[in-house]
This record gives sequence, C-alpha cells and structure tokens, in this order.
Amino acid sequence: MNEKAAFEVKSAVRVLELLELLARSTDPMSLKDIVLELGYPKSSAHSLLATLVSRGYVTREEPEYYRLHEACRLGPGWSSGREAQLVAVAQPIMDNLRDTEGETVFLGVRKRDGRVKSIARSISRQVIRFEADLSGSDPAYCTAMGRVLLAFWDPHRVDDYLGRERLIRHTQFTITDRLEIRRTLETVRRDGYAICDQEAYLGGSGVAAPVRDASGEVIAALNVATITQRFENSKARMIDAIQRHTHLLSSKLGFKGA
Repeated sequence: MNEKAAFEVKSAVRVLELLELLARSTDPMSLKDIVLELGYPKSSAHSLLATLVSRGYVTREEPEYYRLHEACRLGPGWSSGREAQLVAVAQPIMDNLRDTEGETVFLGVRKRDGRVKSIARSISRQVIRFEADLSGSDPAYCTAMGRVLLAFWDPHRVDDYLGRERLIRHTQFTITDRLEIRRTLETVRRDGYAICDQEAYLGGSGVAAPVRDASGEVIAALNVATITQRFENSKARMIDAIQRHTHLLSSKLGFKGA
C-alpha cells in the first residue's frame, strides 16, 4: 500500500469524487449515470447524495437528478449549516413556483448588517427573463426581499440599518426618503408581502413574502422576479402564488401558524 492510499478514507474519497464529477458536468446528472460513471453501489451513491443535498453542496431535481449547487460552483455565495439546510428544503418548492409562474425565484436571508444575501435561485425557462447571481449582497430598502426582512426585524435594528445604509437612487423609481421607506415597511407587515417595481433594477419587478421557522421568526424571504413588461398583468397571481409557496415552505420548517 502506497503512502497516499494509506491516508485515504474510502467514504471521504467517494464524496470528493462525487463532487468532482458534478463539478465537471454542466447539466444535472441522473442517479443512474452517477452510479455508472463512478461504479458505486446505487444505495451508497444515493446516501452520499442525500447527505450532500442536506448540507447544501448539491441540489436535487425531479426525477432523481442532481447538480452541484451553483453558489458552491461560483464560490462567493455558497451557504453552509443552517442556510444550507434551508436551501435543501426550499429548492423543490422554488422549482415548483418557477414552473407554475414561469418566472425566476430567489431565496434570500438577512445579513448581520441588514443587507440581503441571496442563497438560492431557480431560473425561469423563458428566453426573456430576470436573472441575478448569488454573489455579494443587495440593499434591503429598495428590494422586495429586503423589505420583507426589514419589516419583520427588530425596530431598533431597522433604525440602525437605515441610519448606516447609503440610500442611493438606483433608478428613477427608487424610494430613498426614510419616512416613506418606514411607511412602506408598515404596509409590508400589514399585507404580508412586499413589491419592488423597478426600484433596484430598471425593467425588473417582483414580489416577496416571509419564510418563518418553527418559532415563527422570519428567517428568510422568497421572491418571484420578472421583467416589468410582464409584471402588471401577473401581479395579483404572483402575490397569491408567493404567499402559498412561502406558507408551504414555512410549514415544512415547522411553523404551525396561519
């Protein structure tokens, strides 16, 4: 036995080989193809994939297709721990929302500084669609997910965020007046959803709603985003869809409320 083999742990090697295989593939791979490519027993491959999905390294698509999480592939936006487990639960729901609405779906969480970090997305299959990557962070005051996360945050922390954040007019529609932003957040708390209509990106509009954990705390926001030309005619339907899907996601996270 050579020195390299002596220090290799079989299960660890299999995990790395699996990740390397998925990293090389530009398309999702079926469980059957993964087994054929790597020569693992089907049960072992399935167990390893289930673990990687639960930890956020891999996403699962129906029926039994897998791909490396795109944020993991890109690097800066990769999530782990609690966020990865949230993504694992949310991704099938996001994919369903994308397919029913035909638009791109994002999942975002609040960073400690109050800004928004997108941790997962499900991209529309339409040729003309809204897209954004998962790297970096976005301001909360002018985005639908950000407004949801601010509206259900501690008021003192919201005050601190609005005092620190540089309120920039990204487009001619961006609201930068702090009093008006606070009134908008009150509306979000009352209605249970937030709309962003060309305030962050010209030509991009969408609606977001809160995701709650078992304790009822708002831990994330789900957002369906589209090009503005399609938004006006689909707004009411999108609001209903985002609320239904966030309720489903929250219930899967243990939330028992209405």
